[in-house]
Amino acid sequence: MTDTPTLTFLGAAGTVTGSKYLIRANGRELLLDCGLFQGLKDLRLRNWSPPRFTPADLDAVVLSHAHIDHSGYLPVLARDGFRGPVFCTPGTQDLLRVLLLDAAKLQEEEAATANRYRYSKHHPALPLFGSEDAERALGLTDARRYGEPFAVTAGVRALFRRAGHILGAATVELDVGGTTVVFSGDLGRWSRPILRDPDLVRRADILLVESTYGDRTHPPDPAGELARVVRDAAGRGGALLIPAFAVGRAQELLWTLRQLEEAGRIPVLPVFLDSPMAIDVTDIYGRHPEDHDAEMGSLLAAHRRPLSPRQFTFVRTPQESKALNARQGPMIVISASGMATGGRILHHLKKRLPDAETTVLLAGFQAADTRGRKLRDGARELRIHGESVPVRATIETIDGLSAHADREGLLRWCAGFETAPRRVYVVHGEPEAARSLAEAIRTRFGWTVAVAEDGATVPLGT
Repeated sequence: MTDTPTLTFLGAAGTVTGSKYLIRANGRELLLDCGLFQGLKDLRLRNWSPPRFTPADLDAVVLSHAHIDHSGYLPVLARDGFRGPVFCTPGTQDLLRVLLLDAAKLQEEEAATANRYRYSKHHPALPLFGSEDAERALGLTDARRYGEPFAVTAGVRALFRRAGHILGAATVELDVGGTTVVFSGDLGRWSRPILRDPDLVRRADILLVESTYGDRTHPPDPAGELARVVRDAAGRGGALLIPAFAVGRAQELLWTLRQLEEAGRIPVLPVFLDSPMAIDVTDIYGRHPEDHDAEMGSLLAAHRRPLSPRQFTFVRTPQESKALNARQGPMIVISASGMATGGRILHHLKKRLPDAETTVLLAGFQAADTRGRKLRDGARELRIHGESVPVRATIETIDGLSAHADREGLLRWCAGFETAPRRVYVVHGEPEAARSLAEAIRTRFGWTVAVAEDGATVPLGT
């Protein structure tokens, strides 16, 4: 190892997935985020490749939040010998228990399905990791509260601040031998329901800022768009299927549907939350007041149910989920996964995409080559469980429900720095979004900024 502290971009550089940054300092190694790659096959295959570090040699992991593209590689680390602490916020710690175990179950089920239908090139198909690996990783988590500095390893201290993205999401400040490294994590949005706004950060020497929506601005009225989609879907007489991220997106959809019902802007339809993970997460959302905004806090204090539409049903068992396929008439089914890469939403899509009465609402970012992205791009058929499924349903998209800040939100957060960082690296964005945000930061603030290069190592010193 070199004496100069370094940062290596091992994921979420040139793409929005696989967030993973390796810091070497004082003879120690730590990971900032530990995410799985999702989307394009070439990216997914990287999950199976040996990492550019030895898991058993890592001293610690610091997580910005619980989304799988930021945390999902933890079971692989634990399986391969990592035994250090995984630092995160209390909300992230609770969510990880749900997300990592669910991810392991999906890995195991997908391998079993591939073996059953013989559509994998590998015989037998194996999961990337299993439930025992996930449990081993969960045993390493060490929760730390917002605003309270803590030691990570020799010569490195950390501090979490609210990022406003999902429950427990944090920006991360690291003091690495006197150099202040700040990582935005995934930044949320101002004045959105349920969660508090992102906290501003005053200074950084090295800044890593996400750019998921770095080249665009969100539409101004997502609730109005959702109301239109619900009314149109009800008019068609069929189901409204919403592939939704179980953490964050599902809860905001439930909140907004309840608000629209109370305002009389949509008909009251049966709403089914068909995702055991999203059900568990919705419960967790109610248990962390440190993340709640004022309205969410006051509604819970008044024993209201802000995340429950009027005709609301939790769908827990596989049998209950399959029974929804026989149900006719207007209804809303919210089910994971958000990019239709797996989970229960697949059997709903397989059943209902050929039906012209069906509406599918894509309510979040769709990574390249995912089924959600293919639907968004106008695919007329979709491959599900090894079969080609025709697409006759109406496909709708709402970008304004995103839990990510858009370009103006990212710039607003950057404006909170009282002095210019020495260097800024734009991460976690597709190439055009990252380049666009880098240029906007350079133009507006005059900062030294570059788009992070996958695999590159940069010094953290002066």
